Amino acid sequence: MKAAWYSANGEAQNVMQVGELPTPSPQAGEVLVRLATSGVNPSDVKSRRARPLSDPLIVPHSDGAGVIEAVGSGVPTARVGERVWVWNGQWQRPLGTCAQYMALPSEQAVLLPEGTDFAAGACMGIPGLTAVQSVILAERMAGDLQGQTVLVTGASSAVGHYITQMVTLAGGRVIGTVGSEAKAAHAYAAGMKEAIFYKTESVPERVKALTQGRGADVIIDMDFSTTARWAADGALTAHGQVIGYGSNALEVLLPFRPWLFQSMGVKFFLVYDLTPADRLGALARLSQMLVKDQLRHSIGQRFTMDQVAEAHRTVEAGQVVGNVVIDV
Repeated sequence: MKAAWYSANGEAQNVMQVGELPTPSPQAGEVLVRLATSGVNPSDVKSRRARPLSDPLIVPHSDGAGVIEAVGSGVPTARVGERVWVWNGQWQRPLGTCAQYMALPSEQAVLLPEGTDFAAGACMGIPGLTAVQSVILAERMAGDLQGQTVLVTGASSAVGHYITQMVTLAGGRVIGTVGSEAKAAHAYAAGMKEAIFYKTESVPERVKALTQGRGADVIIDMDFSTTARWAADGALTAHGQVIGYGSNALEVLLPFRPWLFQSMGVKFFLVYDLTPADRLGALARLSQMLVKDQLRHSIGQRFTMDQVAEAHRTVEAGQVVGNVVIDV
């Protein structure tokens, strides 16, 4: 089968290779998916650059979509021919979705509705599941989002674009941080009500101005290293909640006194490592939204497998609005 891989860390143009690898066979409990698309996420390019290799070669990317071509023992043969999207394709395993075929546990191949194309399916594993789990946790920590104000950091990002839609579907009001007018337009189209240009404006002051001094009820956050200070400075209301799924710094100084005296809370999660119950709940809710065609999908740029290095560089540059997808 045709595949892309790397055997050492480094810059994409120096380490990415494209060629032929053996086609895998599904083992017991597994399905063999003939992939149509592979999603490229920031975590994929960070892994290529710096995560130590545990195997001789790594086929990158955790997200993708395609059709089940064969099944291993214990998997119903009725699944053959099923359109699916996959999650955790390259999490703690060497062979990801940037290949014509992949074998993985049956439960990691999720039914893709006929009305959802394969490019959108390649956006579900990390962006889609991160977004839906963020909203589920926000509701768990802060209650029904109907009528609540939610600050979404990075509202135009791949994850933030879905979060903005999902909060809006739940009846919440989204204030979003964005880096440009183009990104603001993208987030407005997803349901955002007000934009904060974080590069030129004080986020806490703008949030307070937009909420009559209260602050947001919830912050759904991609960079806790910044948000910890914003929350303490008034971007979050007393007894408000932060749902965090990322940080640009691994060590974060938390201004404890304002957090304590305003009884603010925070819940972190890693999308790769949800509990079985949370995973089932997130999959069910995301699948329901796909079946009902409630989500807008944004494919920013598409590449061929031969252009995998260029696709990685595009994600690293961070200028494309929407998801980067490789057509396998």
